[in-house]
Amino acid sequence: QVQLQESGPGLVEPSQTLSLTCAVSGASITANNYYWAWIRQPPGKGLEFIGYIGYSGNSDSSPPLRSRTAISRDTSKNQFTLQLSSVTPEGTAVYYCAGGQYDISWPAPSRYWGQGTQVTVSS
Repeated sequence: QVQLQESGPGLVEPSQTLSLTCAVSGASITANNYYWAWIRQPPGKGLEFIGYIGYSGNSDSSPPLRSRTAISRDTSKNQFTLQLSSVTPEGTAVYYCAGGQYDISWPAPSRYWGQGTQVTVSS
């Protein structure tokens, strides 16, 4: 089965870069028709889509975050990453990686989800 696991520092200082990695098992991140996404949920708030990378390597991010977001992948490790620069305390959230197939679960909801990882931006 497809499993996703987020990892990375749980504490990031304001103005620094938040970096997370999602390890994928059970499916290749290059498998045809799949996309792989980052979503976050601040305390007391709803889910917020951050961005995605597709199976061919194409990527994009939500417009409000686009200038500060980089999503990349390491196909040899079957992992994809999130780098969110210039973070503020509003970046404190549970961060999830997720994935699915374009013709089934795009743009939402993603079929596969990681457990989520808490990231706190301290001030």
